[in-house]
Amino acid sequence: MSKKDYYEVLGINRDASDEEIKKAYRKLAMKHHPDRNPDNPKAEEHFKEAKEAYEMLSDGQKRAAYDQYGHAAFESGGMGGGSAGGAGAAGFDFSDIFGDIFGGGRGGGGRSNVHRGADLRYNMEVTLEQAARGTETQIRVPTMAECETCKGTGAKPGTNPTSCTTCGGHGQVRMQQGFFSIQQACPRCHGTGKMIASPCKDCNGGGRIKKHKTLSVKIPAGVDNDDRIRLSGEGENGVNGGPPGDLYVVIHTKPHAVFQRDHNDLHCEMPISFSTAALGGEIEIPTLDSVAHIKIPAETQSGKIFRLRGKGIKGVRSSSHGDLHCHVIVETPVNLTERQKELLRELEAINATNSGHHNPRAKSWMDKVKDFFGT
Repeated sequence: MSKKDYYEVLGINRDASDEEIKKAYRKLAMKHHPDRNPDNPKAEEHFKEAKEAYEMLSDGQKRAAYDQYGHAAFESGGMGGGSAGGAGAAGFDFSDIFGDIFGGGRGGGGRSNVHRGADLRYNMEVTLEQAARGTETQIRVPTMAECETCKGTGAKPGTNPTSCTTCGGHGQVRMQQGFFSIQQACPRCHGTGKMIASPCKDCNGGGRIKKHKTLSVKIPAGVDNDDRIRLSGEGENGVNGGPPGDLYVVIHTKPHAVFQRDHNDLHCEMPISFSTAALGGEIEIPTLDSVAHIKIPAETQSGKIFRLRGKGIKGVRSSSHGDLHCHVIVETPVNLTERQKELLRELEAINATNSGHHNPRAKSWMDKVKDFFGT
């Protein structure tokens, strides 16, 4: 055993934290490892000193004994030897340095085989009325549940899984790459740490089977497309006792026969007759709750938008309702009688005598066309 002061070997203060000890050791181990210093005969000696110091100071009980009695605490049996003698570079395990990167750690027993269940997604279609007012419905969701026959063990009833002989039940194996020791999932048991000689016939050894469950879902008023409703713990069951995942219900609104939604606002098209547009009048339009009336002023043009405040939707995160926008469309009459055609020809003839006065938009457009062609 080295008689050098362990704190001096690592170059740290006596009140150094565990993280500072580990950091100092990592730096020295990388610097003095014999594989990286083949032409320096003293490198292995420095390397062993650093490893010995780290093994003592990283153990709380040994460090306390060393701080009180020095090297005498480990002589003649003392606390038990921590000597690095004989620990050549080829047999050195770097898991104590790089365990936090590759998994495991000093004296580690492999990664945990307990895993959280997967989250699930369910696409739900609702009507515009249901989205606006809210509703409660039931859904049937496919999921992976614990096999009732084997109680999740994956083994045939009356038998039990055995520890994997390759990884010793840890689920992880250590692979040597150069002077790095890398931990990865066992290729034989695929990280489960178990071997099943007689698989359960119902789940084929997986421990879980596909089932359907019925859930009640409350849709809050004002939800919009792609809004998600989270049902905690209603996803797939965890593996080896792990917690279940969550279920996310994603909202999709069905197309509506009358309204189109734009966030909290609603839009609709309202056809009106030529005479109503020219002379004015009152029309009745639907809303989500009832009906409303709009006064159409005389000489209203096609495409004019009338806004009804507060007749839209109150969103989930809104404090007030949106608006309803009514787009007026002047409808051209069809299936005309001879008398109607005669009256329209008469009207056209009257308009032709002073088209600029009766058709200002048409005159303005024609003036622009003339300017374009320079006539």
